Amino acid sequence: MMRPQWEWALDDAEGRALDRPISPVFTNQFDAEQWLGENWRELARQDVVVARLLHDGTQAAAAVALRIP
Repeated sequence: MMRPQWEWALDDAEGRALDRPISPVFTNQFDAEQWLGENWRELARQDVVVARLLHDGTQAAAAVALRIP
């Protein structure tokens, strides 16, 4: 049996997928969302503008804009 995979697709200001930094792969949505909550500031410093949560390769929720106030 295959476990579900949750991960974040990270995009730059032009909407292009970034190859770095990369998101870990999670087995549940809660852990994926918790990781983003803990790491969003560092991701924003690395030019990530939008994070999209993927479930088994399909977008599972609205995109999240990462902005440092």
